[in-house]
Amino acid sequence: MKTLVVIAHPNIETSVVNNRWVEELKKHPEQYTIHEIYKVYPHGKIDVEKEQKLVESHGNLIFQFPIFWFNCPPLLKQWMDDVLAHGWAFGPGGDNLQGRKLALAVSAGIRNEDYSDNGRYQFTLDQILVPFKTTALYCKADYRSFFAFYGAEYEPSKSEIEQSAHDYLEFLKAL
Repeated sequence: MKTLVVIAHPNIETSVVNNRWVEELKKHPEQYTIHEIYKVYPHGKIDVEKEQKLVESHGNLIFQFPIFWFNCPPLLKQWMDDVLAHGWAFGPGGDNLQGRKLALAVSAGIRNEDYSDNGRYQFTLDQILVPFKTTALYCKADYRSFFAFYGAEYEPSKSEIEQSAHDYLEFLKAL
């Protein structure tokens, strides 16, 4: 089955990293469905039933987003709150994520060394993303960690961005 990639970037057109990743995914339409929720729901009113059916029709689920204040953009949080509903994603009858591979692809503005116990923010990116892992575990999904690009706000080189696009696809293939 195809992989559903939920893109949650409020300004994807101006993004350097996330936009490049989307371009790379578009080269493989037989493998990846790109679902840009900020384009589909510009006013934030999510069609829950449509979204649930979309998830159900795919094998793997990827959330791709830039780190916003050490979290995800607000529309992705709303999407999760609305779509991952009781009776669908968890609770009695809520088994639609059970066993489904779920992973993250994130771009971080700051550098990798800032995300460490001794770094500027004193937490690793793995620690900051724990709520996503916990959500996956709560819904009995098969959490597969995350792919990250660090230092996006420091004007990465074209070769760094190209390498990340290649590495991102490799990460997805390994799922």
